[in-house]
Amino acid sequence: MSEQPLAEVFGFPIDNDSTEAQRYRNNKLCPFNNKVPNCTKDKANDPLGVCSIHNSSHVAITCPIRFREGWLIAQEAAAFVFPQDTNWTTLTEVQLKDGEGKSAGNIDVVIVAYDNKGQVIDFGSLEVQAVYISGNVRLPFEHYMEAPSSHGNMDWRGQPNYPRADYLSSSRKRLLPQLLYKGAILNAWGKKQAVALHKDFYNELPELPEVDRENAKMAWLLYDLKHDPHRKRYYLESYKTVYTDFELALSKISTPKIGAQETFVKHLQEKLDDKLDNENASDTYTILDDRLT
Repeated sequence: MSEQPLAEVFGFPIDNDSTEAQRYRNNKLCPFNNKVPNCTKDKANDPLGVCSIHNSSHVAITCPIRFREGWLIAQEAAAFVFPQDTNWTTLTEVQLKDGEGKSAGNIDVVIVAYDNKGQVIDFGSLEVQAVYISGNVRLPFEHYMEAPSSHGNMDWRGQPNYPRADYLSSSRKRLLPQLLYKGAILNAWGKKQAVALHKDFYNELPELPEVDRENAKMAWLLYDLKHDPHRKRYYLESYKTVYTDFELALSKISTPKIGAQETFVKHLQEKLDDKLDNENASDTYTILDDRLT
């Protein structure tokens, strides 16, 4: 465990006390192409400006906007979706509707190809998934922001609800539902899909069957954060791209690893024993209590 959980706050490591870092912290700015200059995570008027956290010996990206650094994710998604030399641009937070006109959710980024007249000729999707945090990250964030210069070396060990990356909840509660609803519609339309993840997030998923790029319907764009000790900054770096089929990947992610039934029965027996013991204890107390009265 790191001495404290915060890796980046408003785009800078918390031990970076440069003039630039102070300006971003003081004005609650986002350096990673948010829809507005300021950070809007959690609350627009009181943003939780944590971009990434220390998770064991690694750094985990906890804000989806963090992936927009230099728009590398858009460039690599477009390279997967379209032929070379295609004119393309990005549209963010585009609502997708199902066949009944009901919202299936917003697509994080739509990669749009257009002709010389500005007409849409093709498109693909790019979903960006950061990791959920278990525990409370706002408390150490607020403690740090009270006095960044002196609290940059704070020791948060031993504090209740120490924040950690929760990859399991992130995949089951966020990533999988997105693929089930939005992804199914896009796949039925024959559109290619890209998913941007931190490499450690992808490593927690079941092993997905890979296909050749030419036959792929999905591209998993994996990234890492590299630390530059001279500038005291983290930089988004392309780590690897994994190509898969949509249906096979979805089936693999949505199918749990089946455990032994005997283990579950043993667990049931333990709970039943506890229940019966408690009930017997309660009955004994009632009898004794009646005798005393």
